[in-house]
Amino acid sequence: MKDMKSMQEANTGKGLLQVNVVSSVNSRPVEEAEVSISYTGVPENILEKLTTDSSGRTEVIELDAPPEEWSLDPENARQPYSEYTFDISAPGFEPVSISGAEILANVKAVQNVRMRPGDASGEEEEVFVIPAHTLYGEYPPKIAEDEIKPVNESGEIVLSRVVIPEYIVVHDGSPRDSTAKDYYVKYKDYIKNVASSEIYATWPADTIRANVLAIMSFTLNRVYTEWYRNRGYDFTITSSTAFDHKWIPERNIYDTISVIVDELFSSYLSRPNVRQPILTQYCDGRKVSCPNWMTQWGSKALGDEGLTSIEILRYYYGDDIYINTAEEISGIPASWPGYSLEEGARGDKVRQLQEQLDVIAGAYPALPKIKADGIYGPATKEAVREFQSVFGLPATGITDYPTWYKISEIYVGVSRIAELT
Repeated sequence: MKDMKSMQEANTGKGLLQVNVVSSVNSRPVEEAEVSISYTGVPENILEKLTTDSSGRTEVIELDAPPEEWSLDPENARQPYSEYTFDISAPGFEPVSISGAEILANVKAVQNVRMRPGDASGEEEEVFVIPAHTLYGEYPPKIAEDEIKPVNESGEIVLSRVVIPEYIVVHDGSPRDSTAKDYYVKYKDYIKNVASSEIYATWPADTIRANVLAIMSFTLNRVYTEWYRNRGYDFTITSSTAFDHKWIPERNIYDTISVIVDELFSSYLSRPNVRQPILTQYCDGRKVSCPNWMTQWGSKALGDEGLTSIEILRYYYGDDIYINTAEEISGIPASWPGYSLEEGARGDKVRQLQEQLDVIAGAYPALPKIKADGIYGPATKEAVREFQSVFGLPATGITDYPTWYKISEIYVGVSRIAELT
């Protein structure tokens, strides 16, 4: 455990943090939640106290972090992020403590918190301890598997086509660990969590894209082949690096990763004449070597050289790999129209958008209420812009692909009586 002096000496950079708090029951924002921030290991020294607004969000603040260069150098042995503890409380909710949240220099960390309604006295406090990042800590290497699964190996393939699930069930341990807890996790949230746990958010954008595509393709292979359910388990995937990817309950994510997942979430990697997503395995390339697989540090070096995401992927997985798009996305009320909606647009898709935004505004008072008239006028543009600002998207007022699906996601969450928890 570091003392305060050594932490201050190491932290010569600055990272950003925003905390977002919602109810675990209905995904509605929790207003006036109090967030106390301290260095992990030094709880008595409160660095900041924040309060959430009507959208359940705190202001964005700066926190000390090690130099960005530490997360860019594969030979660096020093911890490239600082660790903070967040204590969150709100009237009518059980308090939450998150220890070990990771702040990197020059990127924005986003800490999403789901609070359970209940006693706010602290007696039922939920405590989460975030372990070391996989590139810094010690984790079991991936056990090699075939990248394409025989359809008759151990059961019938349940799905006839690739579908992006709304939720997946994550077993927080190795497959045979019957004591490990299962979590229902939104698919996009799972991908953002894994990517934030396994690569550094300071890396080049195309390196992040390549790694996100590999994580999504691997995950969708597990979904498509019903890999674990065909073996008698009741979950989709595990959090064990020996079998799958590192997923960590309540860990923070990063804006540079989140925006790329929102952009690519319906994509996966294919080979010619192969229906299932490719099980794209990889390793870090420094502590562990893995011939014929992508290495994370190697993908970072190729990104530094200016290679695109598909060029990076083909460098490791071969020239016949390509990016595919799923035929269906589960859990959305209306599919993407195929083009961006902007001022002047008219029709049913605009009306659907307006109806969803109006329902969301009922849960998020900072968002304006609008009339569902099927005309994308100045009021609709402003409502979209405000939505984008609240939910961390570029505030253009144009409903592009990521914005359409983020509106659908939030609409489904706040319009349900209760969510799976």
